[in-house]
Amino acid sequence: MGSNRGGYREGMHRYGDEVAAIARPLADEGDLDILVDRVGSARVVLIGEASHGTHEYYVWRAALTRRLIVERGFSFVAVEGDWPDCQRVDATVRGGSARPDEALLGYERWPTWMWANEEVVDFALWLRAFNLNNGRAVGFHGLDVYSLWESMREILTWLREHDPSQVPAALAAYRCFEPYAEDPHAYAWATRFVDAGCEDDVVRMLIDLRGRDLAVWQNAEVVAGAEHYYRSMIAGGPTSWNIRDRHMDATLARLLDHYGEGAKAVVWAHNTHVGDANATDQAAHGEVTIGSLARERFGAGDVALVGFGSHRGTVIAGRDWGAPMEVMPVPPARSGSIEDILHAEAPERALFVFPPIAGRPDVLVDSLPHRAIGVVYRPERDNWANYVPSVLGDRYDAFLWFDETQAVRPLHPFHIDAREPETYPSGV
Repeated sequence: MGSNRGGYREGMHRYGDEVAAIARPLADEGDLDILVDRVGSARVVLIGEASHGTHEYYVWRAALTRRLIVERGFSFVAVEGDWPDCQRVDATVRGGSARPDEALLGYERWPTWMWANEEVVDFALWLRAFNLNNGRAVGFHGLDVYSLWESMREILTWLREHDPSQVPAALAAYRCFEPYAEDPHAYAWATRFVDAGCEDDVVRMLIDLRGRDLAVWQNAEVVAGAEHYYRSMIAGGPTSWNIRDRHMDATLARLLDHYGEGAKAVVWAHNTHVGDANATDQAAHGEVTIGSLARERFGAGDVALVGFGSHRGTVIAGRDWGAPMEVMPVPPARSGSIEDILHAEAPERALFVFPPIAGRPDVLVDSLPHRAIGVVYRPERDNWANYVPSVLGDRYDAFLWFDETQAVRPLHPFHIDAREPETYPSGV
């Protein structure tokens, strides 16, 4: 194992043998056998990432997902992305005339690199070939809540073709938002100071569209969720975060129902959404996560939560919301953090599949700082601003470790990112 590769601190010795006992070297996809076995018959596997801009996280998340699709019959991949954008990718992986790389280039909302990158293209091309060669229809869907105006336009397009009688109700909702010029902050502030909300129009539209074609129904749910999210965003606190994660949880459940009996889902999202909030300070702040909600909805035995982490390297992020993407350095992890301990004691690439509670070592049951890098990142603040106190063995069921990582390979040129209204309460 690693023998004091820097970062090993006096007083941390007790974790050394523990890490060595549970770490398994990770060299190729075959080394994921134990994790695939751990997944077993689970209905939902949520696979995280410690940043939205790290090559190794995307590559190994895709590797695990491929094995789950091939060997465990998983039905679809649902990602922390917008429904309309992902619907275009879904059409390509099901054999449509467009190619996945063309659909992914259409991701224009900042942060573009989060899904418009070579790593996702490689997976989507594989998924398209798998579906065509095996007569399968494994889907690719977006769980997130941000695409209010895009979803409104998708609804109007669908209704004009399939149900023109419902167009007036949808237009009423759309026109209610028009004065805000697709600026969520303008809408949020307007609802805070005057009675200017569009909630009633959206609810009426949603009632009319529930139970229709999945795509139009889901776009209506996105509009409703986004309207609620933007109204709550200005107030701060956990409300907007929870609206978003509860929307993603409900969308996941809706997709499982749509795919039918025996359906199984892989979810791709940040560690701060995938991990169980009850094992972090998120719960103390009143926040839920998709991971904690999935364990509640489906039962812990039918859910597997997989986290990722690294010690140092490079990452793509922006210094402010909407700022141009940059390849940034990721400095060595904070002293005493999970990443610092694993840097000292684990192989350079390792897999941890956690034992039952009764057999867990202290490194899995102590609350330790665990790094989280968002799409907004300032490396000079990393030592104090990017760590979540976590009980690793409760937050996840397994963990993939990479001592040094590199930035993802974006599809868009670095110079085209434009500033746009901030919609995240945080960068994850």
